[in-house]
Amino acid sequence: MKTFYSSEFWNQGLIQLADNDYVVIDSFLPKELLNNLERKFILNENKQLFEPAKIGSAEVEKRITEIRSDYTYWLDRERDSDIVTFFEIVDELIRNCAEVLYLSLQGFEFHFARYPKGGFYKAHLDQFDSRSNRMLSMVIYLNHDWAIGDGGELRLLEPCIKTIEPLYNRAVIFRSDVVLHEVLQSNKLRRSITGWILKRPSGVDLLGL
Repeated sequence: MKTFYSSEFWNQGLIQLADNDYVVIDSFLPKELLNNLERKFILNENKQLFEPAKIGSAEVEKRITEIRSDYTYWLDRERDSDIVTFFEIVDELIRNCAEVLYLSLQGFEFHFARYPKGGFYKAHLDQFDSRSNRMLSMVIYLNHDWAIGDGGELRLLEPCIKTIEPLYNRAVIFRSDVVLHEVLQSNKLRRSITGWILKRPSGVDLLGL
Protein backbone atom coordinates (compact mmCIF):
# COMPACT_ATOMS: atom_id res chain seq x y z
CA MET A 1 0.00 0.00 0.00
CA LYS A 2 1.46 3.34 -1.07
CA THR A 3 2.12 5.90 1.66
CA PHE A 4 2.48 9.64 1.19
CA TYR A 5 3.46 10.89 4.64
CA SER A 6 5.43 9.50 7.56
CA SER A 7 3.87 8.23 10.77
CA GLU A 8 5.57 11.12 12.57
CA PHE A 9 3.81 13.60 10.26
CA TRP A 10 0.38 12.18 11.03
CA ASN A 11 1.09 11.66 14.74
CA GLN A 12 2.07 15.30 15.22
CA GLY A 13 -0.94 16.67 13.37
CA LEU A 14 -3.53 14.32 14.83
CA ILE A 15 -2.36 14.76 18.43
CA GLN A 16 -2.73 18.53 17.93
CA LEU A 17 -6.22 17.87 16.62
CA ALA A 18 -7.08 15.81 19.70
CA ASP A 19 -5.69 18.45 22.06
CA ASN A 20 -7.14 21.57 20.39
CA ASP A 21 -10.09 20.32 18.29
CA TYR A 22 -8.34 21.65 15.16
CA VAL A 23 -4.98 21.55 13.41
CA VAL A 24 -3.41 23.66 10.65
CA ILE A 25 -0.96 21.96 8.27
CA ASP A 26 0.88 24.08 5.71
CA SER A 27 2.35 22.80 2.42
CA PHE A 28 0.04 19.82 2.70
CA LEU A 29 -0.38 18.34 -0.79
CA PRO A 30 2.36 17.19 -3.18
CA LYS A 31 3.02 19.72 -5.95
CA GLU A 32 1.93 17.49 -8.87
CA LEU A 33 -1.38 16.66 -7.21
CA LEU A 34 -1.93 20.29 -6.27
CA ASN A 35 -1.44 21.33 -9.90
CA ASN A 36 -3.89 18.64 -11.08
CA LEU A 37 -6.52 19.79 -8.59
CA GLU A 38 -6.14 23.41 -9.66
CA ARG A 39 -6.46 22.52 -13.35
CA LYS A 40 -9.57 20.49 -12.65
CA PHE A 41 -11.06 23.28 -10.52
CA ILE A 42 -10.52 25.89 -13.23
CA LEU A 43 -11.75 23.55 -15.99
CA ASN A 44 -14.97 22.96 -14.08
CA GLU A 45 -15.34 26.69 -13.56
CA ASN A 46 -14.99 27.28 -17.28
CA LYS A 47 -17.59 24.58 -17.96
CA GLN A 48 -19.91 26.27 -15.44
CA LEU A 49 -20.31 23.04 -13.47
CA PHE A 50 -20.42 24.69 -10.05
CA GLU A 51 -23.84 24.87 -8.40
CA PRO A 52 -25.16 27.23 -5.69
CA ALA A 53 -24.38 25.73 -2.29
CA LYS A 54 -27.28 24.86 0.00
CA ILE A 55 -27.70 24.33 3.73
CA GLY A 56 -29.24 21.43 5.64
CA SER A 57 -29.23 17.69 5.09
CA ALA A 58 -30.14 16.20 1.71
CA GLU A 59 -33.80 15.82 2.69
CA VAL A 60 -34.35 19.48 3.57
CA GLU A 61 -31.48 21.37 1.94
CA LYS A 62 -32.17 24.82 0.55
CA ARG A 63 -30.30 27.83 -0.79
CA ILE A 64 -30.33 30.75 1.65
CA THR A 65 -28.01 33.48 0.38
CA GLU A 66 -28.17 35.37 3.67
CA ILE A 67 -26.35 32.42 5.29
CA ARG A 68 -23.96 31.27 2.56
CA SER A 69 -23.16 32.44 -0.95
CA ASP A 70 -20.58 29.97 -2.23
CA TYR A 71 -20.76 27.48 -5.13
CA THR A 72 -19.76 23.83 -5.11
CA TYR A 73 -18.74 20.96 -7.36
CA TRP A 74 -19.01 17.59 -5.61
CA LEU A 75 -16.19 15.13 -6.20
CA ASP A 76 -16.75 11.47 -7.02
CA ARG A 77 -14.00 8.89 -6.72
CA GLU A 78 -15.02 6.89 -9.78
CA ARG A 79 -15.84 9.81 -12.06
CA ASP A 80 -12.88 11.96 -10.97
CA SER A 81 -10.21 9.29 -11.40
CA ASP A 82 -7.73 11.91 -12.63
CA ILE A 83 -7.27 13.04 -9.01
CA VAL A 84 -7.14 9.55 -7.49
CA THR A 85 -4.05 10.53 -5.49
CA PHE A 86 -6.16 12.98 -3.51
CA PHE A 87 -8.59 10.25 -2.51
CA GLU A 88 -5.67 7.97 -1.58
CA ILE A 89 -4.28 10.64 0.73
CA VAL A 90 -7.67 10.92 2.43
CA ASP A 91 -7.64 7.11 2.80
CA GLU A 92 -4.26 7.44 4.51
CA LEU A 93 -5.64 10.11 6.83
CA ILE A 94 -8.50 7.76 7.80
CA ARG A 95 -6.08 4.90 8.52
CA ASN A 96 -3.97 7.11 10.75
CA CYS A 97 -7.03 8.44 12.56
CA ALA A 98 -7.76 4.83 13.47
CA GLU A 99 -4.21 4.22 14.68
CA VAL A 100 -3.61 7.51 16.52
CA LEU A 101 -7.07 8.62 17.65
CA TYR A 102 -8.84 5.23 17.71
CA LEU A 103 -11.56 6.61 15.46
CA SER A 104 -13.69 4.20 13.45
CA LEU A 105 -14.22 6.02 10.15
CA GLN A 106 -15.85 4.63 7.04
CA GLY A 107 -15.69 7.17 4.24
CA PHE A 108 -15.63 10.77 3.15
CA GLU A 109 -17.33 13.38 0.98
CA PHE A 110 -15.55 16.31 -0.66
CA HIS A 111 -16.31 19.14 -3.03
CA PHE A 112 -14.60 22.05 -4.67
CA ALA A 113 -15.79 25.28 -3.04
CA ARG A 114 -15.84 28.54 -4.96
CA TYR A 115 -16.47 31.82 -3.15
CA PRO A 116 -16.89 34.71 -5.59
CA LYS A 117 -15.96 38.21 -4.53
CA GLY A 118 -18.27 39.06 -1.66
CA GLY A 119 -18.89 35.40 -0.79
CA PHE A 120 -19.25 34.26 2.82
CA TYR A 121 -20.70 31.55 5.08
CA LYS A 122 -22.23 32.54 8.41
CA ALA A 123 -21.39 30.74 11.68
CA HIS A 124 -22.39 27.08 11.72
CA LEU A 125 -21.49 23.53 12.74
CA ASP A 126 -20.81 20.95 10.05
CA GLN A 127 -22.75 18.20 11.77
CA PHE A 128 -26.53 18.07 11.33
CA ASP A 129 -29.03 17.20 14.07
CA SER A 130 -30.59 14.67 11.71
CA ARG A 131 -27.28 13.26 10.47
CA SER A 132 -24.45 12.82 12.97
CA ASN A 133 -21.88 10.87 10.95
CA ARG A 134 -19.67 13.83 9.98
CA MET A 135 -16.71 13.45 12.30
CA LEU A 136 -13.91 15.63 10.91
CA SER A 137 -14.06 18.64 8.60
CA MET A 138 -11.19 19.34 6.24
CA VAL A 139 -10.36 22.34 4.06
CA ILE A 140 -7.43 22.73 1.66
CA TYR A 141 -6.92 26.17 0.14
CA LEU A 142 -6.01 26.85 -3.49
CA ASN A 143 -5.49 30.62 -3.25
CA HIS A 144 -2.31 32.00 -4.78
CA ASP A 145 -0.86 35.25 -3.42
CA TRP A 146 -3.42 35.72 -0.66
CA ALA A 147 -2.71 38.94 1.25
CA ILE A 148 -4.11 40.67 4.31
CA GLY A 149 -7.25 42.46 3.22
CA ASP A 150 -8.26 39.79 0.70
CA GLY A 151 -10.71 38.33 3.23
CA GLY A 152 -12.13 34.82 3.13
CA GLU A 153 -10.53 33.79 6.41
CA LEU A 154 -11.82 30.80 8.34
CA ARG A 155 -12.83 32.01 11.78
CA LEU A 156 -13.23 29.46 14.57
CA LEU A 157 -15.66 30.69 17.24
CA GLU A 158 -16.10 27.75 19.64
CA PRO A 159 -14.61 26.09 21.63
CA CYS A 160 -11.73 28.46 20.84
CA ILE A 161 -11.43 31.69 18.89
CA LYS A 162 -8.97 31.59 16.00
CA THR A 163 -8.74 33.29 12.60
CA ILE A 164 -7.01 31.23 9.89
CA GLU A 165 -5.86 32.80 6.63
CA PRO A 166 -6.75 30.79 3.48
CA LEU A 167 -3.15 30.40 2.32
CA TYR A 168 -2.19 28.34 -0.71
CA ASN A 169 -1.84 24.59 0.06
CA ARG A 170 -2.81 25.08 3.71
CA ALA A 171 -4.97 22.32 5.20
CA VAL A 172 -7.21 22.78 8.22
CA ILE A 173 -8.79 19.79 9.97
CA PHE A 174 -11.27 20.24 12.81
CA ARG A 175 -14.05 18.45 14.66
CA SER A 176 -17.33 18.73 12.78
CA ASP A 177 -19.52 18.42 15.86
CA VAL A 178 -18.06 21.04 18.21
CA VAL A 179 -16.13 23.65 16.23
CA LEU A 180 -18.47 26.54 15.44
CA HIS A 181 -16.97 28.41 12.51
CA GLU A 182 -17.63 30.86 9.70
CA VAL A 183 -16.05 31.98 6.44
CA LEU A 184 -15.53 35.72 6.45
CA GLN A 185 -16.47 37.75 3.40
CA SER A 186 -13.99 37.23 0.60
CA ASN A 187 -12.81 40.32 -1.24
CA LYS A 188 -11.66 38.31 -4.25
CA LEU A 189 -12.27 34.86 -5.70
CA ARG A 190 -11.55 32.19 -3.08
CA ARG A 191 -10.96 28.53 -3.97
CA SER A 192 -10.74 25.47 -1.74
CA ILE A 193 -11.36 21.76 -1.44
CA THR A 194 -13.76 21.14 1.43
CA GLY A 195 -15.06 17.92 2.88
CA TRP A 196 -15.84 15.64 5.77
CA ILE A 197 -14.54 12.37 7.14
CA LEU A 198 -17.47 10.17 8.12
CA LYS A 199 -17.80 8.16 11.32
CA ARG A 200 -18.96 4.61 11.90
CA PRO A 201 -20.32 4.30 15.47
CA SER A 202 -17.96 2.20 17.60
CA GLY A 203 -18.02 3.38 21.20
CA VAL A 204 -15.73 5.94 22.83
CA ASP A 205 -12.44 6.99 21.24
CA LEU A 206 -9.63 9.43 21.99
CA LEU A 207 -11.83 12.42 21.11
CA GLY A 208 -14.55 11.18 23.44
CA LEU A 209 -16.97 10.24 20.65
